[in-house]
Amino acid sequence: MGGYSTIRVDRSETGLVTCTFDRPEVRHALNEAMIADIRRFLDATHGDGVSRLVIFTGAGEKAFLSGADIAELRDRSSVDALRRINSSLFREVEQYPLPTIAAIRGIALGGGLEFALACDLRVCGEGSRLGQPEVGLGIIPGAGATYRLPRIIGLGRAKDMILSGRVIGGMEAFSIGLANRVVADEHVMSEAVKLGKSVMKNGDLAVRLAKVALNTGQESGTDAGMAFESAAQALLFDDKEKRERMTAFLDRKK
Repeated sequence: MGGYSTIRVDRSETGLVTCTFDRPEVRHALNEAMIADIRRFLDATHGDGVSRLVIFTGAGEKAFLSGADIAELRDRSSVDALRRINSSLFREVEQYPLPTIAAIRGIALGGGLEFALACDLRVCGEGSRLGQPEVGLGIIPGAGATYRLPRIIGLGRAKDMILSGRVIGGMEAFSIGLANRVVADEHVMSEAVKLGKSVMKNGDLAVRLAKVALNTGQESGTDAGMAFESAAQALLFDDKEKRERMTAFLDRKK
């Protein structure tokens, strides 16, 4: 798996894949070349039959993703906004079949935080800095923060972050539910791997369907969530792995 110019990809024997953003000269600012690389990575891994979980992180200690590349962003027009350049990628990440973890060291600002919001889980370093400072540049968060952030931390807290543009640390991110784990900066990747392994010990199909069920319920409401949940459960009830896992559980009790 290779041929990327802005990301690095590493795979473990267990199926845990790490995608590392690698534009250190601009703190991994998200430009169109990186968007294209990430899309190719998603396409290459989601159906390969080997990959089971993906951790996204930034190379080095300074940044997860510093946001959209301002040099590109400054020259974008209304036509570019309607192309949904970043938001369409983040939607792909959100709907990616495998579970995803954002391992955040350093800054995750603007589009960088919006990318992390599209991931299923977030592990932050104590020294990380997260925020949506777009209003200070005369724009709004345009790639998902206005609807994903309220789902995760509540409308009031999301308005506080977005309207003020203030940047918060890892401990505050954890206290408001934005981060699932917060650890010392040097332990971010090891904690993300530990969390990933705790997900991967479960049934692959069950985890994938649980992810879709959670997203469906949040986005489409109770009726749609209930319909998908029952259909997914029906599929799992007839799955070979379900019987094997429940038999093993009963045997351990004996």
